[in-house]
Amino acid sequence: MNVPDKVKRKLRELPDKPGCYLFRDKRGRIIYVGKAISLRKRVQSYFRDASLRRGTPKLRGLVKSVEDFDIVMARNDAEAVLTEGRLIKDYRPRYNVSFRDDKRFLLLRVDLRQPFPAFTLCRIRRDDDAQYFGPYASSAAARATLDFIEKKYGLRKCKPRMPNENTYSHCLNDIIRFCSAPCVGKISPEAYHALVNESCEFLQGQRPAVLQELKTTMEEASARLDFERAGALRDTLFLLQRTVKQNARMGISPERQREQGMDSVRDLAKLLGLSEAPRCIEAFDISNTFGSFSVASMVCAVDGIPRPNRYRRFRIRTVEGIDDPRMIAEAVTRRYSRLLREEAEMPGLVLVDGGITQLRAARNALDGLGVEHLPCAGLAKRFEEIYWQDKPIVLPRDTLALLMLQRLRDEAHRFALTYHRRLRSRKIRESMLDEIPGIGDQRKRVILEHFGSIRRLSKASEEEISKVSGIGPQMAKLIHRTLHPDS
Repeated sequence: MNVPDKVKRKLRELPDKPGCYLFRDKRGRIIYVGKAISLRKRVQSYFRDASLRRGTPKLRGLVKSVEDFDIVMARNDAEAVLTEGRLIKDYRPRYNVSFRDDKRFLLLRVDLRQPFPAFTLCRIRRDDDAQYFGPYASSAAARATLDFIEKKYGLRKCKPRMPNENTYSHCLNDIIRFCSAPCVGKISPEAYHALVNESCEFLQGQRPAVLQELKTTMEEASARLDFERAGALRDTLFLLQRTVKQNARMGISPERQREQGMDSVRDLAKLLGLSEAPRCIEAFDISNTFGSFSVASMVCAVDGIPRPNRYRRFRIRTVEGIDDPRMIAEAVTRRYSRLLREEAEMPGLVLVDGGITQLRAARNALDGLGVEHLPCAGLAKRFEEIYWQDKPIVLPRDTLALLMLQRLRDEAHRFALTYHRRLRSRKIRESMLDEIPGIGDQRKRVILEHFGSIRRLSKASEEEISKVSGIGPQMAKLIHRTLHPDS
């Protein structure tokens, strides 16, 4: 199998991590986007002789067209799914099956204004004053959660707005067994609404005792050697933990959010032995692809609440290749040297994404600036350990302080990844001009200065392009055809 040298080199360097891959043809266009739990195993599998022998004509055509590829790493498979969908919608690769606009991820919906509210699954969040939970990248998690809350809180499954005795007569045994049956007066409307409110609080992460109760039931089943029951409960618990953790980051009222934020920073101060609660926390993260388009992000939370107006991003200038600790050090140095120059207030805590290596890099950068008194901690992804004064601290999973730091760390990751994608996408679009004969650096610069971006250039007609200095009708036609290959 004839594989381009550039592809061979990149195949050897692929990480064994989840993410998305983007195949490009000889003109630099993205022709396919896919996701993988292991980028190394998935992408390498395309370029084996067996793949061509057993593959469909479409697969063989795709592989033979690949001249280069890029990857986007993700934290987990769920994030890879979401990223894949976004990339497919952005680039519309011709080898991808159409990513339908109506194939959105599942949400849980409940309208508390109804006489007897019921939860339903949907894919569109409407402006209808109902409460929504999600979206969920895992449909299994959404369906398991719906089934659990219906059984746990005795919520109805039937569809009528006002269920009655006729509705009850059509119920199946397994539904009757769990439903509180408001249709035949077994529960008052007020008591039923109280159950619905409890289920909403559970979904918002405000009732961790429910998950503990389920865990205890699982352990009791295991002790009785009822391994089938224990296994089913384990799977349900895992899906519910994912669901509740996601919802806890979303959909909480501002008052509750502020209260929880203050509790979180107070708990954190107590756990770390700080003399006062770190009201302002700034968190850093790094994003790059094979060491290219390297960026850092800094996000800020005050009293545990994110403050987007204080977010900052950095294009890494001094580090080449893949070296996250040195990139962290550069971002930390640039951030706090500026605060020192402006005599601005320093944060109560600096948080870096990573373990002891990243923490030491940030700590050394702060020492070099003469602000060694500034508290600094690391949050490692693998075991969610907090590295504090070079020692790992393992906090209970439901600790408010840990949940706050996880949310802040994840927000820093999202902000860095968004900036990284923007730079990479811009480069991918601009690289299309490099494939056109007769377009050198000078002409490319003139074209981009005239239109401002490839996006605006792609909207221009041949006549408009030909008006650029040094670009005649023939060159304008070639540029337009390159940007619109299907027209």
